Amino acid sequence: MAEVGWLGKAGSAVLELPRTPRLVCVEYPGLVRDVGAMLRTLGGEQGVSRIYADPARRLELYFRPKDPYCHPVCANRFPTSTLLLKVKRRTKKKKQLDTKEQIQPEVQFEMEILGTVVTVYKFQGMSDFQYLAMHSGSDEKQTSMYNKVLMLKPEKEEFFNRELPLYIPPPIFSRLDTPIDYFYRPDIQHREGYNNPQVSGENLIGLSRARRPHNAIFVNFDDKEVPAKPLDAAVQTWKKVCTNPVDKKVEEELRKLFEVRPVWSRNAVKANISVHPDKLKLLLPYLAYYMLTGPWRSLWVRFGYDPRKHPEAKIYQVLDFRIRCGMKYGYASNDMPVKAKRSTYNYNLPITVKKPVSHTVSVHDLKQGLGTSSAPGAKKPASSRYKLKESIYIFQEGALPPYRQMFYQLCDLNVERLQKIIHRNDGMESECTERDGWCISKTSDELRDTMSLMIKQIIRSTRPALFSNKRSSEDSEQQLAYESAEDEDDEEEEEEDYKPSDGSENEMETEILDYV
Repeated sequence: MAEVGWLGKAGSAVLELPRTPRLVCVEYPGLVRDVGAMLRTLGGEQGVSRIYADPARRLELYFRPKDPYCHPVCANRFPTSTLLLKVKRRTKKKKQLDTKEQIQPEVQFEMEILGTVVTVYKFQGMSDFQYLAMHSGSDEKQTSMYNKVLMLKPEKEEFFNRELPLYIPPPIFSRLDTPIDYFYRPDIQHREGYNNPQVSGENLIGLSRARRPHNAIFVNFDDKEVPAKPLDAAVQTWKKVCTNPVDKKVEEELRKLFEVRPVWSRNAVKANISVHPDKLKLLLPYLAYYMLTGPWRSLWVRFGYDPRKHPEAKIYQVLDFRIRCGMKYGYASNDMPVKAKRSTYNYNLPITVKKPVSHTVSVHDLKQGLGTSSAPGAKKPASSRYKLKESIYIFQEGALPPYRQMFYQLCDLNVERLQKIIHRNDGMESECTERDGWCISKTSDELRDTMSLMIKQIIRSTRPALFSNKRSSEDSEQQLAYESAEDEDDEEEEEEDYKPSDGSENEMETEILDYV
């Protein structure tokens, strides 16, 4: 039982601080007159408890809790160390004596600490735009549509066949609940007679941002020559940050990797050596150039080595593999045991906590050994802190890829069946094409079909309930061959719609952005 303290007209009180209970505070943005109604706007006690159990969620407040189209205002979660103090004011009136003098009543304050507040939710943002389910008729009269669009009980077929105005509101209108400044700038006023320059690739994009100083060299498949050495700026940048023995050791390790294998993907490098990503951005342009197009696109190639002139370089070609999903393959996208890199449901919605802003690394930080320096409380040793798993770049039989879209090099497909497809024309390579490189035409399609069949068999063994129709492997192979030819145009359309997104492990979409 908490101790009660009394405070007189002048003085102080000593109270005992209880260890329990530990409380959660919600700074409600309104005048509370009905506690029950207030809790219903927050989802009830169970809803608040569920949000509190997940630190990544924000507390949602619905001003119209019975309206399913109501968009909430969200509260951020903060740690705090405050007290909940209960204060009572007591007034004692003294007996009136037969005197004309007015006697002041005695006032006392009773105080009690009810608990300590360790977490507080603060509503600091604006509410999302609201759109009511109303329809404007020809007479400009507003008609409510809630009883027409909401199915509150089992209905007959006539309910779904009624003629209604189209009403499909989005789940959210704005992903941000805090105002931001777009820093719009007025158009430049030129003198009379000025003509705008012709639009080209050099001045179409990037007018308002300087090129990142990583000094990488990009090579297209149509370029005649490949660079033999890095840019002087790349050498100077790396020498400036390579000031400790750990960085020099990482440089030697990467040199040995390029001696053993002249073409690497960035994920493959990160799986073989432990180096901070910010240092790797500076080290790779120092030792290799980057291929933009062709069968070695999105890969780093050792300076002086031209894979277009070496038929044995076909094992280093890249394969863009995507796990096929859909009802005709036997499983939907939600049934896939492999997570997607991007999803409609994985956007940073206002109901989730924003990702912490990454610390901008300066040259001073890199000089201090940020690459592999030991930090207090680090769980992994410095030799493997930044290493990725081998599954990020190696395809093995019996194992599922970590993502639904992967970029594999052909030499990293550790399956005998796949290697036989790759090496069918060994010694007979005559021409290196932009689509197939040194391999036979349609080799990539055959590899994708075989890998898709292997993945389907893995999913069938782990989740047999997804496959109600029992088919033999030969039937599955014939079905995949038919479907791959049928979907070839569809996959090309998907590549056109493929857009980069933040936070993805896709090298093709994110790596170029680090250097332009």
